[in-house]
Amino acid sequence: CCNVGIINGLSGWSSSLDDAPADTITRRFRYDVALVSALKDLEEDIMEGLRDSELDDSVCTSGFSVMIKESCDGMGDVSEKHGGGPAVPEKAVRFSFTIMSVTLVTDDKEGEVTIFTEPKPNSELSCKPLCLTFVDESDHETLTAVLAPIVAERNAMKESKLILSIGGLPRSFRFHFRGTGYDEKMVREMEGLEASGSTYVCTLCDTTRSEASKNMVLHSITRSHEENLERYEIWRKNPYSESVDELRDRVKGVSAKPFMETQPTLDALHCDIGNATEFYKIFQDEIGEVYTKVNPSREERRSWRAALDKQLRKKLRLKPVMRMNGNYARKLMTQEAAEAVCELVPTEERREALRELMRLYLQMKPVWRATCPAKECPDQLCRYSFNSQRFADLLSSTFKYRYNG
Repeated sequence: CCNVGIINGLSGWSSSLDDAPADTITRRFRYDVALVSALKDLEEDIMEGLRDSELDDSVCTSGFSVMIKESCDGMGDVSEKHGGGPAVPEKAVRFSFTIMSVTLVTDDKEGEVTIFTEPKPNSELSCKPLCLTFVDESDHETLTAVLAPIVAERNAMKESKLILSIGGLPRSFRFHFRGTGYDEKMVREMEGLEASGSTYVCTLCDTTRSEASKNMVLHSITRSHEENLERYEIWRKNPYSESVDELRDRVKGVSAKPFMETQPTLDALHCDIGNATEFYKIFQDEIGEVYTKVNPSREERRSWRAALDKQLRKKLRLKPVMRMNGNYARKLMTQEAAEAVCELVPTEERREALRELMRLYLQMKPVWRATCPAKECPDQLCRYSFNSQRFADLLSSTFKYRYNG
């Protein structure tokens, strides 16, 4: 039965949560109903995929698997400009999903056949909203209360099959959920990790800030949802009667209960922003020749920043920003900007190093900007590993004044 429509996301919660009246705070679709609706939208594509794979659609009634990408993000300030609605927090959170692919395991052909692949998986058009909530994404208690029913429905669907009529015949589908649409802040929130200022800088592995600065190349993904749950239990019970510092080191910064499984990744935008932020600082340091100095004063640093801002404004018409954003990052990370900065760098040797750093960066960038790197930029993809090693070598030698632990 799919005619459930939009339901109160807090169905089951009686009283009001904190200050907001509970019946105004959240609206959602039932997860299974939303998935059915999304699959019915793809009915023609699925039938066409079966025909293209030369499969007899009257035989293919089971063995379908659907890959779902889940996303959740805060939507910032959504306050009413002048309205008399109920008092709700002026922040909102949206949880949504995208059907990435539908595959079919057949008896005769080896392995899986892909029936449907979303051609634009990063477009907002393929991203279906599931739940909209008036809540600040930093308000852990309310957020967990609101998303708990979604987690419960998702867990129920992981273990079961959906039977749905597609092309006039009932077919059975299994769902696989991948929570890759979360930014770092939300991953830390969902997985029970400390907030972004933590010494445990990475959501993928256990490294600390100082360990990471000594080792730029050899990393692997070690964190997982299951491990985070185990670590939370250790944090809660402290079975070895350790001090707070020892305990924190044992659980590597997991200090709240993880409540939703995510697969931490870095989206292209934040990759651009993070790199640009770092380059902006390197540019300042190079203008001031920090590699020759010990502890430059605040005034000195301020003057380098002013010089950099002035040069960027003059050469690239780039206005200084309070907080790094995507547009600024894109304009800053160009060979043109590097050349502008080089005009302020005194020695040729350092200028060359800066140009090389930017050149390597621009070689790597298309790989994470592309939706499908193997198709869109195969050459850069092949050279990526080499370029990134070279990039790290350069940072840890020529620029080691910034990265020696």
